[in-house]
Amino acid sequence: MTTTTAAPPGGRAARAAAPSARATGPSTSGRRRLAPWGFLAPAIVLFVLFLALPIGYALYLSFRTEKVSGLGLGSGSRTEVWAGLSNYAAALGDPEFLASVGRVALYGVIVVPTMLGLALLFALLLDSRRARARTFSRTSIFLPYAVPAVISSLLWGFLYLPGVSPFYDLFERFGWDVPSLFDGDLVMFAVANIAVWGGTGFNMIVIYTALKSVPSELYEAAELDGASQVAVALRIKIPIVTPSIIMTAVFSMIATLQVFAEPTTLRPLSNAISTTWTPLMKVYRDAFTRGDLYSAAATSVIIALATFVLSFGFLRLVQSRAFASEK
Repeated sequence: MTTTTAAPPGGRAARAAAPSARATGPSTSGRRRLAPWGFLAPAIVLFVLFLALPIGYALYLSFRTEKVSGLGLGSGSRTEVWAGLSNYAAALGDPEFLASVGRVALYGVIVVPTMLGLALLFALLLDSRRARARTFSRTSIFLPYAVPAVISSLLWGFLYLPGVSPFYDLFERFGWDVPSLFDGDLVMFAVANIAVWGGTGFNMIVIYTALKSVPSELYEAAELDGASQVAVALRIKIPIVTPSIIMTAVFSMIATLQVFAEPTTLRPLSNAISTTWTPLMKVYRDAFTRGDLYSAAATSVIIALATFVLSFGFLRLVQSRAFASEK
């Protein structure tokens, strides 16, 4: 009598499937690990080509300079040599650069508080229950942001010119002697007005979006306690949207340090705006008018570092105060 032993259920099938599982398992997991990098590859390539490499090349140029031999004529008379920190020392000691930094600082003191104050005010008004025509008002306030800076500067520039502006005709009819905003120090307010007009809408949308995410139960509880609309805005709405206000403040400071299009567009209309009115205008003049790429690169690196330090320092200051208030 022959006795047969039954194989355990699924034993052969498991042994047969094991090699195929081992063969396909690592490759499948490898593809899964590489899949995210495939999606990120276009962004990484664009970042390297159009941001990382230009930044690295600017840093390289900032430590170089051009040495001229003889009269500077002929091949080999101009050679690129190592300059160390001399370009940075020359940029930081340049009176034109220091004057442009002072103008941008004054420009920021005017623009940033005014723009953020108006943005917060408009956002609170639109979020009020008594507000009417919210869609039209929101679109009207945001619309200037969609206008390119060059076009808005041209539009406001012709409104500033006494010869073509309709406002100065009205001033003459009423007998008012109003000076031109292109004269002397008033040009600062002319440029600042364009920035406020164009940037308020964007900041308002950011703050208004944060207000819409606040639960309505907070407002209802405050109203039941007898709080007015002003008290609700001061004690509930503004503290809740403070992170959005801080974010828009950082963006506004970065944009202030990089102001270029508005004064450059207005410069042919006013003698009060020089080619070095802002730091970026000085970089443009050095690079494309004087052909001094090395000095322009050093100045641009200084501007980038100042932007980073100012933004990071502002965020650290806000965080330290918030931490102190929580204690």
